[in-house]
Amino acid sequence: MPELSRFFGIIIRMFMEVGQPHHLPHFHAYYQDDIAIFSLDPIELIAGSLPRRQRRLVEAWAELHQEELVADWQRLQAGQPPLPIDPLD
Repeated sequence: MPELSRFFGIIIRMFMEVGQPHHLPHFHAYYQDDIAIFSLDPIELIAGSLPRRQRRLVEAWAELHQEELVADWQRLQAGQPPLPIDPLD
């Protein structure tokens, strides 16, 4: 699963679903042993969990980069590699 960004110990990844996508557009956030899945529109937690601080960081990052996330989703579904997305500073 390609890595899109990494910040404050959080790793953001997105799956490729070539052909007919089976899921709504989303991304995965990993922090230590926790995994959360966020939808792209709107940006919201749809599965899993993260500690409160990390969840807020991911949500803030995703709001700032929502257009890039949607573009990467479309690239992956077309069988193309995603482009990296800047981390939070």
